[in-house]
Amino acid sequence: MNLEKQRTEKETNMDLTTWMNNYTGQSDFTLVGFFSQSKHPVLLAVIIFVIFLMALSGNALLILLILYDIHLHIPMYFFISQLSLMDMMYISVTVPKMLMDQVLGSHKISAAACGMQMFLYVTLAGSECFLLAAMSYDRYVAICHPLQYPVLMNHRVCLLLMSVCWILGSLDGFMLTPATMTFPFCGSREIHHFFCEVPAVTKLSCSDTWLYETLMYMCCVLMLLIPVTVISGSYSSILLTVLRMNSAEGRKKALATCSSHMTVVILFYGAAVYTYMLPASLHTPEKDMVASVFYTIVTPLLNPIIYSFRNKNVTEAMKKLFGVSTLFQETVK
Repeated sequence: MNLEKQRTEKETNMDLTTWMNNYTGQSDFTLVGFFSQSKHPVLLAVIIFVIFLMALSGNALLILLILYDIHLHIPMYFFISQLSLMDMMYISVTVPKMLMDQVLGSHKISAAACGMQMFLYVTLAGSECFLLAAMSYDRYVAICHPLQYPVLMNHRVCLLLMSVCWILGSLDGFMLTPATMTFPFCGSREIHHFFCEVPAVTKLSCSDTWLYETLMYMCCVLMLLIPVTVISGSYSSILLTVLRMNSAEGRKKALATCSSHMTVVILFYGAAVYTYMLPASLHTPEKDMVASVFYTIVTPLLNPIIYSFRNKNVTEAMKKLFGVSTLFQETVK
């Protein structure tokens, strides 16, 4: 009788331990990632590592140029430097962990680390959404109201716009991260992604997440709709103003500046709309990872290229920084 009682107590304790491991946030998650699906994971890891280094060095160089050259101390380049800073942080949140997992062969991530990665990622993504809108407004004022530009886009206004971008992005992180990480995860803890993205983690919950997903969808619609409205309005006005310009050189310069910004906007918002606004029936883990690669790895690489090699002022600042023009003049003499 005592032996049967002890056995029953032991089974109860084991059940309690299992319940604690399943329903609390103490257990680790596993990041499946896309290396396991690749036929050449080592080659893929090397390519991503090279892209990571290029993105970091390109954005860091762009920030250095903007700080170094006094001719770049204007609102447009201030916003570009902030975009580069966000991109450096953005790619550093996900890629190093992914590469270390591949090298060490361990794909575990603690609940705390997963929550921190999610918060940083959501905050930076939200901040960049609003920053792209602020950049479009800056171009609108510069082209449509050039005489009022020094007043409408003074130093205080730029700092205020930048602060609002960071605050709104942080609010998004503070809302989505705690709500996602407090769900009970009672089944598989394998995240079919290369980082802790909100939709991928939400899928692991054993509770009914319909209401949360609906609220998250509405939140993301607002986060994307407000900046897209500002961007659309700004560039519609810019296009009308450019078409009225008498100077062909002025039209060309205005369109060149705006086309660079629009390229970044389409790349970033296109992937974000797919991830957060399309219905779940259109999503697969493979498609989600490809979309995330686009705006977490590829976009931070392309931004400095788009804003530097297509911009005469930046290339001139680069020549001055590295002494290319001075060296050329000395050679000619």
